[in-house]
Amino acid sequence: QVQLVESGGGLVQPGGSLRLSCVASGSGFITSTMAWYRQAPGQQRELVASISSGGRTNYVDSVKGRFAISRDNTKNTVYLQMNSLKPEDTAVYYCNRGFTYWGQGTQVTVSL
Repeated sequence: QVQLVESGGGLVQPGGSLRLSCVASGSGFITSTMAWYRQAPGQQRELVASISSGGRTNYVDSVKGRFAISRDNTKNTVYLQMNSLKPEDTAVYYCNRGFTYWGQGTQVTVSL
């Protein structure tokens, strides 16, 4: 059974940084594409960043140059380093495995 547990969200001022983590249980992590999505109130869930099993990364334009996704296959963990945060980054961030499995989400709030 696949479970994804996110952590690292919180309240941060504009310009600050946060690092999200997602630990995956179950087999198949190494061969799976991992991704981070986010959903702001009243908006659709959007793909923020993804990383393939081979390490290829993709980002939505709005976070390029500010966010970095990475993975540690020895720990079954994917990370999202978020720098230069803006109020518009405020959302619930969700970890995803293989475009199928979802975590419970972690709240990120960027505000003074």
